[in-house]
Amino acid sequence: MLYNTKRLQLILFMFLNIGLLVSCSKVLDQKPQNEVGDDAAIVNKKGALAAVAGMYNELQNGDYYGRNFQIISDVSADQAQSIGTWDFYREMDTYQVALGNQENGFFYARVFRAINLANHIIEKVPGITDLTDVEKNRIIGNAYFIRALSYFDLLRVYGGVPGKYGTLGLPIVTTPFKGIDASTMVARASLADGYAQVEADLLKAETALLVSADRSTASKSAARALLCRLYLYTGNSAKVLTYANLVITDANYTLLPNYLDIFAGKLTTESILELNFNSTDQSGMRTWYFPTSKGGRGDLCAHTSFYQFATANIKDIRGTLFAYEPTAKVYYPTKYNKAGNIDNAHILRMAEMYLNRAEAKANTDDLSGALTDLNLVRKRAGIADTTAATKATVLSAIWKERNLEFAFEGHRFFDLVRTGQALTALVNVERKNGAAVTLDIAGRQVFPFPSFEVDANNKILQNEAYK
Repeated sequence: MLYNTKRLQLILFMFLNIGLLVSCSKVLDQKPQNEVGDDAAIVNKKGALAAVAGMYNELQNGDYYGRNFQIISDVSADQAQSIGTWDFYREMDTYQVALGNQENGFFYARVFRAINLANHIIEKVPGITDLTDVEKNRIIGNAYFIRALSYFDLLRVYGGVPGKYGTLGLPIVTTPFKGIDASTMVARASLADGYAQVEADLLKAETALLVSADRSTASKSAARALLCRLYLYTGNSAKVLTYANLVITDANYTLLPNYLDIFAGKLTTESILELNFNSTDQSGMRTWYFPTSKGGRGDLCAHTSFYQFATANIKDIRGTLFAYEPTAKVYYPTKYNKAGNIDNAHILRMAEMYLNRAEAKANTDDLSGALTDLNLVRKRAGIADTTAATKATVLSAIWKERNLEFAFEGHRFFDLVRTGQALTALVNVERKNGAAVTLDIAGRQVFPFPSFEVDANNKILQNEAYK
Protein backbone atom coordinates (compact mmCIF):
# COMPACT_ATOMS: atom_id res chain seq x y z
CA MET A 1 0.00 0.00 0.00
CA LEU A 2 1.11 3.58 -0.62
CA TYR A 3 1.40 6.06 2.25
CA ASN A 4 2.38 3.30 4.71
CA THR A 5 4.51 5.53 6.90
CA LYS A 6 4.12 9.09 8.02
CA ARG A 7 7.47 9.98 6.45
CA LEU A 8 6.42 8.62 3.08
CA GLN A 9 3.11 10.47 3.36
CA LEU A 10 4.88 13.77 3.93
CA ILE A 11 7.37 13.15 1.13
CA LEU A 12 4.54 12.33 -1.26
CA PHE A 13 2.61 15.41 -0.19
CA MET A 14 5.64 17.61 -0.81
CA PHE A 15 6.28 15.92 -4.16
CA LEU A 16 2.71 16.52 -5.29
CA ASN A 17 2.81 20.15 -4.27
CA ILE A 18 6.24 20.77 -5.76
CA GLY A 19 4.76 19.21 -8.88
CA LEU A 20 1.99 21.78 -8.65
CA LEU A 21 4.54 24.56 -8.46
CA VAL A 22 6.61 23.27 -11.36
CA SER A 23 3.76 22.33 -13.67
CA CYS A 24 1.53 25.27 -12.91
CA SER A 25 3.83 28.25 -12.40
CA LYS A 26 5.63 27.40 -15.64
CA VAL A 27 3.42 26.33 -18.46
CA LEU A 28 5.03 24.19 -21.11
CA ASP A 29 4.82 24.08 -24.84
CA GLN A 30 1.99 21.85 -25.98
CA LYS A 31 3.39 18.32 -26.37
CA PRO A 32 0.91 17.23 -27.69
CA GLN A 33 -1.63 20.02 -28.28
CA ASN A 34 -3.77 19.14 -25.26
CA GLU A 35 -0.96 19.05 -22.71
CA VAL A 36 1.33 21.55 -21.05
CA GLY A 37 4.99 21.25 -20.28
CA ASP A 38 7.55 23.17 -18.22
CA ASP A 39 9.57 25.60 -20.34
CA ALA A 40 7.28 28.55 -21.12
CA ALA A 41 5.72 30.75 -18.43
CA ILE A 42 2.25 32.25 -18.72
CA VAL A 43 3.53 35.55 -20.08
CA ASN A 44 2.05 35.60 -23.59
CA LYS A 45 -0.80 34.27 -25.67
CA LYS A 46 0.94 31.00 -26.44
CA GLY A 47 1.60 30.28 -22.78
CA ALA A 48 -1.94 31.25 -21.77
CA LEU A 49 -3.51 28.95 -24.35
CA ALA A 50 -1.17 26.16 -23.28
CA ALA A 51 -2.27 26.70 -19.68
CA VAL A 52 -5.94 26.35 -20.65
CA ALA A 53 -5.11 23.12 -22.47
CA GLY A 54 -3.28 22.03 -19.33
CA MET A 55 -6.36 22.56 -17.16
CA TYR A 56 -8.43 20.34 -19.42
CA ASN A 57 -5.63 17.79 -19.46
CA GLU A 58 -5.89 17.61 -15.65
CA LEU A 59 -9.62 16.93 -15.99
CA GLN A 60 -8.92 14.18 -18.54
CA ASN A 61 -6.37 12.45 -16.34
CA GLY A 62 -7.29 8.98 -15.10
CA ASP A 63 -7.25 10.32 -11.55
CA TYR A 64 -10.19 12.59 -12.41
CA TYR A 65 -12.68 12.38 -15.31
CA GLY A 66 -10.48 9.88 -17.14
CA ARG A 67 -12.16 7.27 -14.91
CA ASN A 68 -11.66 7.85 -11.18
CA PHE A 69 -14.38 10.37 -10.41
CA GLN A 70 -17.12 8.44 -12.20
CA ILE A 71 -16.03 5.16 -10.62
CA ILE A 72 -15.99 6.70 -7.14
CA SER A 73 -19.70 7.44 -7.55
CA ASP A 74 -20.53 4.19 -9.39
CA VAL A 75 -19.05 1.81 -6.84
CA SER A 76 -20.16 3.83 -3.82
CA ALA A 77 -23.76 3.49 -4.98
CA ASP A 78 -25.81 0.58 -6.25
CA GLN A 79 -24.78 0.65 -9.92
CA ALA A 80 -21.30 -0.87 -9.97
CA GLN A 81 -19.22 -3.23 -7.87
CA SER A 82 -15.57 -4.12 -7.56
CA ILE A 83 -14.91 -7.77 -8.46
CA GLY A 84 -11.21 -7.62 -9.30
CA THR A 85 -7.99 -7.29 -7.38
CA TRP A 86 -7.91 -3.52 -6.93
CA ASP A 87 -8.49 -3.11 -3.19
CA PHE A 88 -8.87 0.66 -3.42
CA TYR A 89 -12.17 0.45 -5.31
CA ARG A 90 -13.34 -2.45 -3.16
CA GLU A 91 -12.93 -0.21 -0.10
CA MET A 92 -15.27 2.30 -1.73
CA ASP A 93 -17.66 -0.47 -2.72
CA THR A 94 -17.94 -1.65 0.89
CA TYR A 95 -17.81 1.76 2.63
CA GLN A 96 -14.46 0.99 4.23
CA VAL A 97 -12.26 3.63 2.59
CA ALA A 98 -8.88 3.70 4.32
CA LEU A 99 -7.01 6.95 4.92
CA GLY A 100 -4.26 5.75 2.61
CA ASN A 101 -6.56 4.68 -0.22
CA GLN A 102 -4.52 5.29 -3.35
CA GLU A 103 -7.36 6.22 -5.71
CA ASN A 104 -8.83 8.59 -3.15
CA GLY A 105 -5.45 10.26 -2.70
CA PHE A 106 -4.74 10.52 -6.41
CA PHE A 107 -8.18 12.05 -7.04
CA TYR A 108 -7.70 14.66 -4.32
CA ALA A 109 -4.24 15.66 -5.53
CA ARG A 110 -5.25 15.76 -9.20
CA VAL A 111 -8.23 18.04 -8.61
CA PHE A 112 -6.09 20.48 -6.66
CA ARG A 113 -3.61 20.49 -9.55
CA ALA A 114 -6.46 21.68 -11.78
CA ILE A 115 -7.43 24.32 -9.21
CA ASN A 116 -3.86 25.56 -8.89
CA LEU A 117 -3.45 25.91 -12.64
CA ALA A 118 -6.73 27.83 -12.77
CA ASN A 119 -5.44 30.11 -10.04
CA HIS A 120 -2.28 30.82 -12.04
CA ILE A 121 -4.34 31.71 -15.11
CA ILE A 122 -6.68 33.99 -13.16
CA GLU A 123 -3.70 35.80 -11.66
CA LYS A 124 -1.47 36.13 -14.74
CA VAL A 125 -3.66 36.41 -17.82
CA PRO A 126 -5.00 39.95 -17.10
CA GLY A 127 -1.46 41.30 -17.52
CA ILE A 128 -0.68 39.61 -20.84
CA THR A 129 -0.35 42.23 -23.59
CA ASP A 130 -0.76 40.16 -26.76
CA LEU A 131 -4.29 39.02 -25.91
CA THR A 132 -7.44 40.92 -26.80
CA ASP A 133 -10.01 41.58 -24.10
CA VAL A 134 -12.30 38.97 -25.67
CA GLU A 135 -9.49 36.40 -25.60
CA LYS A 136 -8.65 37.25 -22.00
CA ASN A 137 -12.27 36.87 -20.97
CA ARG A 138 -12.54 33.48 -22.63
CA ILE A 139 -9.35 32.20 -21.01
CA ILE A 140 -10.18 33.55 -17.57
CA GLY A 141 -13.77 32.36 -17.92
CA ASN A 142 -12.48 28.84 -18.55
CA ALA A 143 -10.30 29.09 -15.44
CA TYR A 144 -13.20 30.21 -13.25
CA PHE A 145 -15.32 27.40 -14.67
CA ILE A 146 -12.67 24.71 -14.05
CA ARG A 147 -12.04 26.00 -10.53
CA ALA A 148 -15.76 25.92 -9.81
CA LEU A 149 -16.23 22.42 -11.24
CA SER A 150 -13.20 21.15 -9.33
CA TYR A 151 -14.33 22.56 -6.00
CA PHE A 152 -17.89 21.35 -6.59
CA ASP A 153 -16.60 17.81 -7.17
CA LEU A 154 -14.32 17.98 -4.12
CA LEU A 155 -17.17 19.25 -1.96
CA ARG A 156 -19.42 16.39 -3.01
CA VAL A 157 -16.75 13.82 -2.20
CA TYR A 158 -15.31 15.25 1.04
CA GLY A 159 -17.85 17.77 2.34
CA GLY A 160 -21.38 16.63 1.56
CA VAL A 161 -24.50 18.51 0.57
CA PRO A 162 -25.92 21.49 2.50
CA GLY A 163 -28.97 20.56 4.52
CA LYS A 164 -28.47 16.83 3.90
CA TYR A 165 -25.12 15.88 5.37
CA GLY A 166 -22.00 17.76 6.38
CA THR A 167 -21.00 21.13 7.82
CA LEU A 168 -17.34 21.46 6.77
CA GLY A 169 -16.11 21.82 3.22
CA LEU A 170 -12.61 22.15 1.76
CA PRO A 171 -9.72 24.54 2.19
CA ILE A 172 -10.54 27.35 -0.25
CA VAL A 173 -7.40 28.37 -2.11
CA THR A 174 -7.78 31.09 -4.74
CA THR A 175 -4.14 32.11 -5.21
CA PRO A 176 -1.40 30.10 -6.94
CA PHE A 177 0.71 27.70 -4.93
CA LYS A 178 4.31 28.98 -4.86
CA GLY A 179 5.97 26.97 -2.13
CA ILE A 180 5.35 25.25 1.21
CA ASP A 181 5.16 27.58 4.18
CA ALA A 182 2.70 28.47 6.93
CA SER A 183 0.44 30.25 4.45
CA THR A 184 -0.17 27.02 2.55
CA MET A 185 -1.63 25.33 5.63
CA VAL A 186 -5.27 26.25 5.16
CA ALA A 187 -8.15 25.08 7.34
CA ARG A 188 -11.42 23.76 5.98
CA ALA A 189 -14.03 26.40 5.22
CA SER A 190 -17.65 25.77 6.07
CA LEU A 191 -19.64 23.67 3.63
CA ALA A 192 -21.87 26.68 2.94
CA ASP A 193 -18.86 28.87 2.15
CA GLY A 194 -17.51 26.20 -0.17
CA TYR A 195 -20.73 26.08 -2.19
CA ALA A 196 -20.82 29.88 -2.18
CA GLN A 197 -17.32 29.94 -3.68
CA VAL A 198 -18.45 27.60 -6.46
CA GLU A 199 -21.42 29.86 -7.16
CA ALA A 200 -19.25 33.00 -7.25
CA ASP A 201 -16.80 31.41 -9.68
CA LEU A 202 -19.57 30.17 -11.96
CA LEU A 203 -21.24 33.57 -12.07
CA LYS A 204 -17.90 35.08 -13.13
CA ALA A 205 -17.47 32.34 -15.72
CA GLU A 206 -20.98 32.94 -17.06
CA THR A 207 -20.20 36.62 -17.55
CA ALA A 208 -16.81 36.05 -19.18
CA LEU A 209 -17.58 33.12 -21.47
CA LEU A 210 -19.25 33.38 -24.87
CA VAL A 211 -22.23 31.59 -26.33
CA SER A 212 -20.57 28.86 -28.33
CA ALA A 213 -21.22 25.57 -30.12
CA ASP A 214 -17.84 24.25 -28.93
CA ARG A 215 -18.74 21.49 -26.48
CA SER A 216 -15.18 20.38 -25.67
CA THR A 217 -14.44 23.47 -23.54
CA ALA A 218 -16.56 25.65 -21.30
CA SER A 219 -19.10 28.03 -22.82
CA LYS A 220 -21.66 30.42 -21.37
CA SER A 221 -24.23 27.61 -21.45
CA ALA A 222 -21.81 25.22 -19.73
CA ALA A 223 -21.49 27.71 -16.85
CA ARG A 224 -25.28 28.04 -16.74
CA ALA A 225 -25.73 24.27 -16.80
CA LEU A 226 -23.34 23.82 -13.88
CA LEU A 227 -25.13 26.62 -12.02
CA CYS A 228 -28.36 24.71 -12.65
CA ARG A 229 -26.81 21.61 -11.06
CA LEU A 230 -25.38 23.63 -8.17
CA TYR A 231 -28.77 25.16 -7.35
CA LEU A 232 -30.36 21.71 -7.50
CA TYR A 233 -27.91 20.63 -4.78
CA THR A 234 -28.56 23.71 -2.66
CA GLY A 235 -32.35 23.53 -3.03
CA ASN A 236 -32.90 26.78 -4.92
CA SER A 237 -35.66 25.67 -7.28
CA ALA A 238 -36.28 29.13 -8.73
CA LYS A 239 -32.70 29.41 -9.94
CA VAL A 240 -32.71 25.81 -11.19
CA LEU A 241 -35.61 26.82 -13.42
CA THR A 242 -33.91 30.02 -14.55
CA TYR A 243 -30.69 28.35 -15.62
CA ALA A 244 -32.28 25.23 -17.05
CA ASN A 245 -34.47 27.45 -19.23
CA LEU A 246 -31.48 29.45 -20.46
CA VAL A 247 -29.64 26.30 -21.53
CA ILE A 248 -32.67 24.57 -23.04
CA THR A 249 -33.42 27.62 -25.19
CA ASP A 250 -29.82 27.80 -26.49
CA ALA A 251 -30.09 26.64 -30.10
CA ASN A 252 -26.62 25.04 -29.91
CA TYR A 253 -27.98 22.18 -27.81
CA THR A 254 -30.84 19.73 -28.08
CA LEU A 255 -32.06 16.47 -26.59
CA LEU A 256 -30.66 13.99 -29.12
CA PRO A 257 -33.46 11.82 -30.61
CA ASN A 258 -31.56 8.54 -30.19
CA TYR A 259 -30.03 7.86 -26.77
CA LEU A 260 -27.48 5.43 -28.18
CA ASP A 261 -26.10 8.09 -30.51
CA ILE A 262 -24.83 10.09 -27.53
CA PHE A 263 -22.22 7.41 -26.85
CA ALA A 264 -21.79 6.01 -30.35
CA GLY A 265 -20.76 9.45 -31.57
CA LYS A 266 -18.76 12.29 -30.09
CA LEU A 267 -19.56 15.89 -29.24
CA THR A 268 -23.19 15.56 -30.33
CA THR A 269 -25.77 18.29 -29.82
CA GLU A 270 -26.78 16.51 -26.58
CA SER A 271 -23.49 17.55 -24.98
CA ILE A 272 -23.04 20.85 -23.21
CA LEU A 273 -19.55 19.89 -22.03
CA GLU A 274 -17.78 16.70 -23.03
CA LEU A 275 -14.11 15.78 -22.60
CA ASN A 276 -12.75 14.48 -25.87
CA PHE A 277 -10.43 11.47 -25.60
CA ASN A 278 -8.24 10.13 -28.40
CA SER A 279 -5.35 7.73 -28.96
CA THR A 280 -3.00 10.11 -27.16
CA ASP A 281 -5.32 10.88 -24.24
CA GLN A 282 -7.20 7.68 -23.49
CA SER A 283 -10.14 7.17 -21.18
CA GLY A 284 -9.95 4.42 -18.57
CA MET A 285 -13.66 3.67 -18.37
CA ARG A 286 -13.78 0.89 -20.94
CA THR A 287 -10.60 -0.70 -19.56
CA TRP A 288 -11.92 -1.00 -16.03
CA TYR A 289 -15.38 -2.28 -16.94
CA PHE A 290 -14.66 -4.55 -19.89
CA PRO A 291 -13.58 -8.14 -19.08
CA THR A 292 -10.17 -9.47 -20.08
CA SER A 293 -11.78 -11.45 -22.90
CA LYS A 294 -12.76 -8.10 -24.44
CA GLY A 295 -9.46 -6.34 -23.87
CA GLY A 296 -10.20 -4.81 -20.48
CA ARG A 297 -9.16 -5.67 -16.96
CA GLY A 298 -12.67 -6.50 -15.73
CA ASP A 299 -12.25 -5.13 -12.23
CA LEU A 300 -15.70 -3.56 -12.24
CA CYS A 301 -19.13 -4.75 -13.33
CA ALA A 302 -22.75 -3.82 -12.82
CA HIS A 303 -24.59 -4.95 -9.73
CA THR A 304 -26.96 -7.70 -10.82
CA SER A 305 -29.80 -5.81 -9.15
CA PHE A 306 -29.02 -2.72 -11.19
CA TYR A 307 -28.86 -4.73 -14.40
CA GLN A 308 -32.28 -6.16 -13.57
CA PHE A 309 -33.63 -2.68 -12.86
CA ALA A 310 -32.20 -1.26 -16.09
CA THR A 311 -33.58 -4.09 -18.22
CA ALA A 312 -36.97 -4.51 -16.53
CA ASN A 313 -38.73 -2.61 -19.31
CA ILE A 314 -37.79 -4.32 -22.55
CA LYS A 315 -38.69 -1.17 -24.50
CA ASP A 316 -36.09 0.94 -22.65
CA ILE A 317 -33.15 1.28 -25.02
CA ARG A 318 -30.82 2.06 -22.12
CA GLY A 319 -31.17 -1.54 -20.99
CA THR A 320 -29.37 -2.69 -24.13
CA LEU A 321 -26.07 -1.20 -22.95
CA PHE A 322 -24.98 -4.30 -21.02
CA ALA A 323 -23.25 -7.56 -21.90
CA TYR A 324 -22.89 -10.84 -20.03
CA GLU A 325 -19.47 -12.19 -19.08
CA PRO A 326 -19.85 -15.98 -18.73
CA THR A 327 -16.59 -16.68 -16.91
CA ALA A 328 -17.27 -14.34 -13.99
CA LYS A 329 -21.04 -14.67 -14.47
CA VAL A 330 -21.59 -10.92 -14.29
CA TYR A 331 -23.01 -8.14 -16.45
CA TYR A 332 -20.83 -5.23 -17.44
CA PRO A 333 -21.90 -1.91 -18.99
CA THR A 334 -21.13 -1.24 -22.65
CA LYS A 335 -21.81 2.50 -22.64
CA TYR A 336 -18.06 2.95 -23.09
CA ASN A 337 -17.02 0.55 -25.83
CA LYS A 338 -14.88 2.36 -28.38
CA ALA A 339 -11.77 0.47 -29.44
CA GLY A 340 -8.62 2.21 -28.28
CA ASN A 341 -10.28 3.55 -25.10
CA ILE A 342 -11.33 6.81 -26.73
CA ASP A 343 -14.83 7.12 -25.24
CA ASN A 344 -15.59 10.67 -24.18
CA ALA A 345 -16.58 11.77 -20.69
CA HIS A 346 -19.94 13.57 -20.55
CA ILE A 347 -19.77 16.20 -17.84
CA LEU A 348 -22.94 18.12 -18.74
CA ARG A 349 -25.66 17.11 -21.17
CA MET A 350 -29.16 18.16 -22.09
CA ALA A 351 -31.06 15.34 -20.41
CA GLU A 352 -29.82 16.65 -17.08
CA MET A 353 -31.26 20.08 -17.79
CA TYR A 354 -34.71 18.58 -18.44
CA LEU A 355 -34.57 16.36 -15.36
CA ASN A 356 -33.23 19.19 -13.19
CA ARG A 357 -36.07 21.38 -14.42
CA ALA A 358 -38.59 18.59 -13.81
CA GLU A 359 -37.38 18.22 -10.22
CA ALA A 360 -37.52 21.97 -9.59
CA LYS A 361 -41.03 22.12 -11.05
CA ALA A 362 -42.15 19.24 -8.85
CA ASN A 363 -40.67 20.94 -5.81
CA THR A 364 -42.64 24.10 -6.64
CA ASP A 365 -45.86 22.10 -7.17
CA ASP A 366 -45.91 22.41 -10.96
CA LEU A 367 -46.55 18.70 -11.41
CA SER A 368 -47.86 19.05 -14.94
CA GLY A 369 -44.71 20.85 -16.04
CA ALA A 370 -42.54 18.33 -14.22
CA LEU A 371 -44.23 15.43 -16.00
CA THR A 372 -43.80 17.11 -19.39
CA ASP A 373 -40.02 17.35 -18.91
CA LEU A 374 -39.74 13.90 -17.37
CA ASN A 375 -41.71 12.28 -20.15
CA LEU A 376 -39.52 13.89 -22.83
CA VAL A 377 -36.57 11.96 -21.43
CA ARG A 378 -38.61 8.78 -21.06
CA LYS A 379 -39.92 9.03 -24.62
CA ARG A 380 -36.37 9.41 -25.93
CA ALA A 381 -35.50 6.15 -24.14
CA GLY A 382 -38.47 4.39 -25.78
CA ILE A 383 -40.76 4.06 -22.77
CA ALA A 384 -44.26 5.28 -22.01
CA ASP A 385 -45.21 8.31 -19.95
CA THR A 386 -45.13 7.82 -16.20
CA THR A 387 -48.36 7.31 -14.29
CA ALA A 388 -47.05 9.24 -11.27
CA ALA A 389 -49.59 11.80 -10.07
CA THR A 390 -48.63 13.09 -6.63
CA LYS A 391 -45.64 15.24 -5.72
CA ALA A 392 -43.97 12.35 -3.91
CA THR A 393 -44.45 9.87 -6.73
CA VAL A 394 -43.38 12.37 -9.40
CA LEU A 395 -40.16 13.11 -7.52
CA SER A 396 -39.56 9.40 -7.08
CA ALA A 397 -40.09 8.87 -10.83
CA ILE A 398 -37.61 11.66 -11.63
CA TRP A 399 -34.96 10.16 -9.36
CA LYS A 400 -35.45 6.72 -10.86
CA GLU A 401 -35.09 8.24 -14.32
CA ARG A 402 -31.81 9.88 -13.33
CA ASN A 403 -30.56 6.51 -12.13
CA LEU A 404 -31.18 5.00 -15.57
CA GLU A 405 -30.30 8.00 -17.72
CA PHE A 406 -26.91 8.75 -16.15
CA ALA A 407 -25.78 5.23 -15.27
CA PHE A 408 -21.98 5.00 -15.03
CA GLU A 409 -21.57 8.74 -15.62
CA GLY A 410 -20.73 9.61 -12.00
CA HIS A 411 -24.08 10.90 -10.70
CA ARG A 412 -25.74 8.16 -8.68
CA PHE A 413 -24.04 8.30 -5.27
CA PHE A 414 -24.20 12.08 -5.09
CA ASP A 415 -27.85 12.06 -6.17
CA LEU A 416 -28.64 9.70 -3.31
CA VAL A 417 -26.86 11.95 -0.80
CA ARG A 418 -28.42 15.19 -2.04
CA THR A 419 -31.95 13.70 -1.98
CA GLY A 420 -31.47 12.22 1.49
CA GLN A 421 -31.82 8.63 0.26
CA ALA A 422 -28.31 7.25 0.72
CA LEU A 423 -28.94 5.57 4.07
CA THR A 424 -32.22 4.02 2.96
CA ALA A 425 -31.40 3.07 -0.64
CA LEU A 426 -27.98 1.53 -0.01
CA VAL A 427 -29.16 -1.35 2.18
CA ASN A 428 -28.15 -4.98 1.63
CA VAL A 429 -26.73 -4.25 -1.81
CA GLU A 430 -25.58 -7.62 -3.13
CA ARG A 431 -21.96 -8.17 -4.19
CA LYS A 432 -20.42 -10.84 -6.41
CA ASN A 433 -17.34 -11.54 -4.29
CA GLY A 434 -18.54 -10.85 -0.79
CA ALA A 435 -21.42 -10.27 1.55
CA ALA A 436 -24.09 -7.72 0.79
CA VAL A 437 -23.21 -4.24 2.01
CA THR A 438 -25.15 -1.48 3.73
CA LEU A 439 -24.28 2.18 4.16
CA ASP A 440 -25.35 2.48 7.79
CA ILE A 441 -22.95 5.17 9.04
CA ALA A 442 -24.08 8.67 8.11
CA GLY A 443 -20.49 9.95 8.14
CA ARG A 444 -19.54 7.63 5.30
CA GLN A 445 -21.62 9.65 2.89
CA VAL A 446 -18.34 11.50 2.43
CA PHE A 447 -14.80 10.22 1.95
CA PRO A 448 -11.81 10.70 4.25
CA PHE A 449 -9.24 13.36 3.53
CA PRO A 450 -6.11 11.54 2.30
CA SER A 451 -3.64 10.78 5.05
CA PHE A 452 -0.83 12.72 3.36
CA GLU A 453 -2.94 15.90 3.49
CA VAL A 454 -3.93 15.50 7.13
CA ASP A 455 -0.36 14.65 8.20
CA ALA A 456 1.15 17.58 6.33
CA ASN A 457 -1.48 20.20 7.21
CA ASN A 458 -2.29 20.30 10.90
CA LYS A 459 -5.22 22.64 10.20
CA ILE A 460 -7.17 19.97 8.32
CA LEU A 461 -9.88 18.39 10.45
CA GLN A 462 -10.56 14.83 9.33
CA ASN A 463 -14.13 13.79 8.59
CA GLU A 464 -15.80 12.36 11.69
CA ALA A 465 -16.35 8.79 10.52
CA TYR A 466 -12.63 8.38 9.72
CA LYS A 467 -11.01 9.72 12.90
